[in-house]
Amino acid sequence: MSADQSSFNHPSFGRMTPDRVIIFDTTLRDGEQSPGFSMNLAEKLRMAEALATLGVDVIEAGFPVASKGDFESVNEIARHTKGAVICALARSGGAKDIAAAGEALAPAERKRIHNFISTSPLHMKYKLRMEPETVLDLITSGNTAARNLTDDVEWSAEDGSRTDPDFLCRCVEAAIKAGATTINVPDTVGYATPEDMEKIFSMLRERVPGADQVIFSAHNHNDLGLGVANTLASLRGGARQVECTINGIGERAGNAALEEIVMALRTRHDQYPFNTGIQTTDLLKVSRMLATITSFDVQPNKAIVGRNAFAHESGIHQDGVLKNAATYEIMTPESVGWSRSSLVMGKHSGRAAFRDKLKALGYADMDDARLNEAFSRFKDLADRKKVVYDDDIVALVDDEARDHDHIRFAALSLTSTSGNPSEVDLTIQVEGKDVQASATGNGPVDAAFNALRQAFPHEARLALFSVGAVTEGTDAQARTTVRLEEDGKLVDGQGADADTVVSAVRAYVHALNKLLVKRARTAPEALAV
Repeated sequence: MSADQSSFNHPSFGRMTPDRVIIFDTTLRDGEQSPGFSMNLAEKLRMAEALATLGVDVIEAGFPVASKGDFESVNEIARHTKGAVICALARSGGAKDIAAAGEALAPAERKRIHNFISTSPLHMKYKLRMEPETVLDLITSGNTAARNLTDDVEWSAEDGSRTDPDFLCRCVEAAIKAGATTINVPDTVGYATPEDMEKIFSMLRERVPGADQVIFSAHNHNDLGLGVANTLASLRGGARQVECTINGIGERAGNAALEEIVMALRTRHDQYPFNTGIQTTDLLKVSRMLATITSFDVQPNKAIVGRNAFAHESGIHQDGVLKNAATYEIMTPESVGWSRSSLVMGKHSGRAAFRDKLKALGYADMDDARLNEAFSRFKDLADRKKVVYDDDIVALVDDEARDHDHIRFAALSLTSTSGNPSEVDLTIQVEGKDVQASATGNGPVDAAFNALRQAFPHEARLALFSVGAVTEGTDAQARTTVRLEEDGKLVDGQGADADTVVSAVRAYVHALNKLLVKRARTAPEALAV
């Protein structure tokens, strides 16, 4: 939407002011395509609710034609998530795609069909094996079909940043004439520079008939580390929707990070005079929720939500911050959800105090069953640790919140002496029934994983095993990450416990549960034209 479009009316958002930027979150679609990431239906519903509460305008819930599971997740999010526009992805040339998207979105209060097709010479020749005129025909037919199902239609030029400018203009014009109300030009492979993206959107707004009646959108990947910079440049060029993900997750090097874009707009309002509907104090909470669900921790130096984002070790910096925080902090930690307090709890703390602590840490919506499980583990941890910190509580609550629908850890006993194989007796629950196994191994973790393979036979390969401490001290909880690979599919699992071996088993069990979800997924049928 250009700066002079103050009277433009969008089918989902009504009258748009020139300074309003629509936040389109694709964590549940593009983000979930990250290697090792996957979410089940319950986890997707949790994330969708959190994104809606955060103030996201459009939630891209999935690709319904891809699999039965994808269709179900989009349909359930459309049914239960209120406040945001729910969006489903489809290919412009796929009649089944668009029909499936429309059916999956049927229960939504507000819905959008997002159809796409490649437009770069490279993609058309080698991926689509189509001539440009055929692509233009599919853009017209795809957007026409989508517009028959909803007034809110988005069209994307896949690999748009590497598309011939003249042909891109023709494609955008065809999409607008066929009913698209949002036009997205993605930097699909993260090749563009900020100057490229600003120029593309300026060109389209100047050259394409009807450009003043649509919203232009930017979807920038981070292969060169320019995702956020390219997104801000796109806004300068006239884009008024940005497509992004929590924590910047996505294929390869990921997408532009929602939290970085939003805080850049807020902090540098002098350079980017735009507004969003995001409740920034919820950013950290949603970031941590996603990290829990995906078992993929945010790196410590990650902007906005990394644990070092507001940490100061240099004496000069500490001195400055103590005198005036603005000397080294361009935003307050509280503005994105950080708290400066870290009150400790111990074995004498009761259930009410524990519940209050969870609310303060952002876990106000826990049901009674999960609360009871978490409280039981907290009391056990408090008996073993001198001091229980906030990070300890977050670790054990996150562990309880993870997907254990099919397989659950129950109990483990271990015998290990130096110079001899370790022995493990393990009990897990598979679909609610106890399964026991005993195994030996080259160390306790190896023995425990061997027992797991006996209790639940599988051929997945252990691709990554990593252990870290949640807090300081020899009694700190261990947080373990396990990555499994099976037939090219990667899943990550996490577990936390004061016992390192138990933590490792919890992580492996979590990964197995995610693998079961991923096994059910299939690729969509090839496009037939």
